[in-house]
Amino acid sequence: MSQAARILLGLATGLAVGALAGWSGWPLEPALSTASVVGSLWLDALRMTIVPLVFSLVVTGISSAAASVGAGGVTGRALSLFAILLLASGLVGALLGPLLLGGWSPAGLDAVRAGLGASEVPDIPPLAEWLRGLVPSNPIAAAAEGAIVPLTLFALLFGLAAGRLRQEQSEPVLSFFRAGAETMLVIVRWVLLLAPVGVFALAFGVAARIGLGAGAALAWYVLLQIIVTVVLGLAMYPLAVFAGGVKPRLFARAVAPAQAVAASTQSSLASLPPMLAGAERLGLNTSLSAVVLPLAVALFRIAAPASIVIVTLAMAAMSGVELGAQHIAIVVLLATLNTLVIAGLPNQITFFAAYAPPAMAVGVPIELLPLLLAVDTIPDIFYTVSNVTADLAAASLVDRKMGVPEGDDPLAGPLA
Repeated sequence: MSQAARILLGLATGLAVGALAGWSGWPLEPALSTASVVGSLWLDALRMTIVPLVFSLVVTGISSAAASVGAGGVTGRALSLFAILLLASGLVGALLGPLLLGGWSPAGLDAVRAGLGASEVPDIPPLAEWLRGLVPSNPIAAAAEGAIVPLTLFALLFGLAAGRLRQEQSEPVLSFFRAGAETMLVIVRWVLLLAPVGVFALAFGVAARIGLGAGAALAWYVLLQIIVTVVLGLAMYPLAVFAGGVKPRLFARAVAPAQAVAASTQSSLASLPPMLAGAERLGLNTSLSAVVLPLAVALFRIAAPASIVIVTLAMAAMSGVELGAQHIAIVVLLATLNTLVIAGLPNQITFFAAYAPPAMAVGVPIELLPLLLAVDTIPDIFYTVSNVTADLAAASLVDRKMGVPEGDDPLAGPLA
């Protein structure tokens, strides 16, 4: 059984046992106490990796991206396009999320909030005070306090500055942070081995307090993610047609084999060969596609920013936290940045590094995040299909903008 299936089984079992325990009137205090300890220990083990992992990934990712953009050519063009489209994805999540969450049953949502003990809404500081807090006077203190936004800003500046050093100076610094990120990912893999137990404990505690309302809330969340992801995937067709200059039917036929592989494997990497074949069928420059598509597989996940925004909005709704426009804007920006700098590893490995910081930055509790990780296996099929569709659409855009004749080296050409 795959790890994703084991986590999903742990969630389903925890919800069923917890709901049964609450319905039958069993003595719950000892069981809830034990489940709380087990679930909290597992969640804290994941939390301890977030700050060092995010900092290391931002430093190395921004330094690498800045060097690529500065070099120009197809790589710089592709990365610039990826950033714009990922930001647009986050904005789509911010626009559709509140509308779709409005369809959540008020009674069911109130039950979830009551059962979880809804958190107090954090105070919103005045704009001047918030802007002053963006620059950390003490980065180490910001890391210790989990102040994600100032810490991310410092990591951005650190990565950009490291990229400006001579290679013999920057390489030891960046190697240190690359090794740090890899070390944190090893710890995450160890912790995820216990994910079925941790998710079972957390799900048991939630279901025991609110019954089957927990399952209904998660089902609505899954449907919401699927709707937003399908909207993004469909939007790639007119993008390829009107901006990329390809014919609608030809693009649909060219991308279909890659979509089939993506749906069956949930892996963009496994979909790379049919994507390259689809690019050839579209008449794109083969040398250019050989650069853009692997880069897109590693860095360009169109569904991720919208998904991160939806996760934050859903957890805020379930926790009783009201987010203002400035909070949602922060979430969109962090979601875009996290998607760019976190490598294309399996979603479970990078889930907390990508999804937790935006929520933490705006004061949304992340205790429900493991439950959303467990059910993320279902919309992940749609994520991958939309991602490969966007990869081929982006390749068509870069091909049209670069205007590189077949057989030329796209890496050597200037930006169009």
